[in-house]
Amino acid sequence: MKYQQAFLEQFPRQIEYSLQNYVRHNINIDDLNNIIIGGLGGSGIAGRIIRSFYQNACPVPVEVVSDYHLPAYAGGNSLVILNSYSGNTEETLSLYIEAIEKQALILVITTGGLLQELAQENNVQVYLAETGFQPRMALGYSLTYLALIFSELLKQNHHNNIRSFTAGLKNREHYISKAQLLFKVIKKGLKKKIIILTDTLTYPIGIRFAQQLQENAKTEAFVHELPESNHNVIETYYGKMDSVFVFIDSGQNDKITQRFLFLHELLQKNEHLMLSQNLNGFALRDVYEVIYILDWLSLLIAEAKNAKSDVISNINELKLFLSNKN
Repeated sequence: MKYQQAFLEQFPRQIEYSLQNYVRHNINIDDLNNIIIGGLGGSGIAGRIIRSFYQNACPVPVEVVSDYHLPAYAGGNSLVILNSYSGNTEETLSLYIEAIEKQALILVITTGGLLQELAQENNVQVYLAETGFQPRMALGYSLTYLALIFSELLKQNHHNNIRSFTAGLKNREHYISKAQLLFKVIKKGLKKKIIILTDTLTYPIGIRFAQQLQENAKTEAFVHELPESNHNVIETYYGKMDSVFVFIDSGQNDKITQRFLFLHELLQKNEHLMLSQNLNGFALRDVYEVIYILDWLSLLIAEAKNAKSDVISNINELKLFLSNKN
């Protein structure tokens, strides 16, 4: 874990930094028709996690956009929250320009770059993160800022709650040991692709884990969401497959939990490698903790595969290619 361990250890401190530097936005949700969160990759996944967490509490639709354009319905009664760690992500900058043109309310999460410059020119509120991380290793900033933005919108107060469980996250050996237990199950299948099975609530957590496996461990990983995948993907589950299966069940729907049990029995017949990292509940604490465990697991897999988790050559080559086309 030598390449990224020091950065992942900073996860609790990133959360504390965001708590200390959060400033109230004073936006009234009654004035909004919708909320749009824009961001890509390590900067975008926080939006999906928060959208899932608040989906049963938020009275207006929440959309996550990882593209160059806002939906046609975006307008003056939209809140557009843009997250770019570098502040120079071209897709997110495009979203910012469109949000200004549509006269939407805007909030920005970034470390600086052109996005911060544009925001300051337009008196847009900026939530600053610290530099020095690859975006996927800076999740603590954007996830916490978004949690606080939404809790204020919904007239909740999660500050003390987040501060409380962050103290527990500092005991990283506890979470590493949990990841090591999972690794013992999965280590026999390091050359296999990883299939992550989630429910609707944990789907963004599954995406996060897949992204960490892809970037850190250079491992193919795919996410299937229940119950939808039971109506199609399940028909590919015959015989022995070159896959390891990871189950992430929020436990919030008994019928879906039964579907997980059925799939486990179905896959067990052909002796597939399977592991479960289910949530004990679906409070913010549970979300942060399971993400932290799975992040550590991705680094353990990377180490076992001798993958350099801090090197993303293909991504950098793509960025260079696109910059040369502009």
